[in-house]
Amino acid sequence: MELSTLARPYARAVFELAQESRALPAWSQMLQALAAAVAEPGIAALLADPRLSRSDVGEALAASLGGQLDAQARNLVRLVATNNRVPLLPEIAREFEALRMAAERRVEVGITTAAPLDEALRQKLVQGVRQRLAREVDVTWNTDPALVGGAVIRAGDLVIDGSVAGELAHLRQALLNPSS
Repeated sequence: MELSTLARPYARAVFELAQESRALPAWSQMLQALAAAVAEPGIAALLADPRLSRSDVGEALAASLGGQLDAQARNLVRLVATNNRVPLLPEIAREFEALRMAAERRVEVGITTAAPLDEALRQKLVQGVRQRLAREVDVTWNTDPALVGGAVIRAGDLVIDGSVAGELAHLRQALLNPSS
């Protein structure tokens, strides 16, 4: 089974719990801490130790994070450990963040420009993207001189290519295939 399919019910349950208790940011932090802990080589080796029972694995993981987890997050750790789903914690964190972003009407956007932009131009571009998507945006900025000029904006499956390189490629395609 695909990891996201297995992780989704856990993420949805945690999301509903976090929403009810108005603790979305706190749960984001706890889930990120759990995902990072599972990826840490020392913890991963401990979790894979066949001499430990599932409940021992859960207790060891919760103990490794000390005060970073509240009682409900420790319960989640025990549950995933009991069900032998500890390796799903990074995917549970990703699924949770996707649900949180949708609920908060936010989207991650990557904007690549040919050259660095000054702050005023960045703010203007972000405002335009916000209006186009009708959502708040979390922007990651990149530069790629190969674009020649303009920008490429990526938000999930949506790609807006306003680069000179993109326009040249489009013109080239039109010249090579005039019937389309």
